[in-house]
Amino acid sequence: MFKTLSNREKWIKITLHAIVWMIIILIPLYLNSVFGSGNLRRLYESYLYTFSAGVIFYTSYLWLVPKYFLQERKLIYVLFLFGLILVSFFFVSFVKEYFIFDPADEAKLRESLKRLPGQAEHSRAPKMVFDFMGHSFSSLLVAGFAVVLGLMEKLKLNEKKQKEMEKEKLHSELAFLKNQISPHFFFNTLNNIYSLIGIDGPAAQDSVLKLSKMMRYLLYESDHGETMMSHELEFMNNYIDLMKLRQSKRVDLQVDFPNDFSDFSVPPLLFIPFIENSFKHGVCHRETSVIKLRMEIDSQQIRFTSENSIGKGAQSEDMKQHSGIGLENVKKRLGLLFPGKHELKIEKDDTAFKVELIIQKVKINT
Repeated sequence: MFKTLSNREKWIKITLHAIVWMIIILIPLYLNSVFGSGNLRRLYESYLYTFSAGVIFYTSYLWLVPKYFLQERKLIYVLFLFGLILVSFFFVSFVKEYFIFDPADEAKLRESLKRLPGQAEHSRAPKMVFDFMGHSFSSLLVAGFAVVLGLMEKLKLNEKKQKEMEKEKLHSELAFLKNQISPHFFFNTLNNIYSLIGIDGPAAQDSVLKLSKMMRYLLYESDHGETMMSHELEFMNNYIDLMKLRQSKRVDLQVDFPNDFSDFSVPPLLFIPFIENSFKHGVCHRETSVIKLRMEIDSQQIRFTSENSIGKGAQSEDMKQHSGIGLENVKKRLGLLFPGKHELKIEKDDTAFKVELIIQKVKINT
């Protein structure tokens, strides 16, 4: 049970067990000093039963439950548990008989047995039966407690593994987004900058600077699982500025991003898929195209909207992918990062595609 825990968790668990055992040991000692009238035999019996219960509990908790009960080998678990109860009973009986035997109690027992019909004067069978029944009942309660703890730890471990799998999936989704943005975008941008060098040198230099900032962001900052909102906005603005190099005057691009807000951490590349798709599917070279990008940030939430026109020839298989696989990946990532704390609305008709994403400003699940 302790193998899957971190060092800190192990020490916390060991400390808790030690505190519980201190309480279990001190309570009988206190009760005996107050009410026992100096009778140490009852104190010794109490510690003997406690020791027996401890052996049954830890044998079950550390060995029988994880190795057999939780591995669907319950019959073997029951057989081992029955054997353990039997051995512990004979051990307790042996210690009581030869080390903490009380003649006065034995005399009282004999007097009681005389009143039972059909029992010989020295018969101790009924007491053995009653002792075994009581020992078995208390042992089953202790073993049941060990089973409950084992099941709880298994559920906790499964939950921990599930969270680790979700984190790995988030990193995979992020890597997918980075790879999706990188190849074609960077090649096309470099070609555009190359063409711009002979026409407008300062603009080409500015574009190279923005491209280098984007590459630095993708290579370093976005690997941490969190980034500052100001950095994410800078990345988005640089992306949009570089995309402008490829657009004609027929594209009506409207961008409204906030400049003044209290900075906070967000998952990287959260909004870029929507922006990328707006340029990818919202630009038609044969007619006027419209792309509207807007973000509002307040103390409670982030509201992002992207809206783009759809040209007459845009209803293709490529457009279906826009609302298909790519969109599903974004939905899954949002569901893992902000479970129950986000709202994604998508509206599409023959002429326009609109996305509205609202995210509550809470700590992300990373």
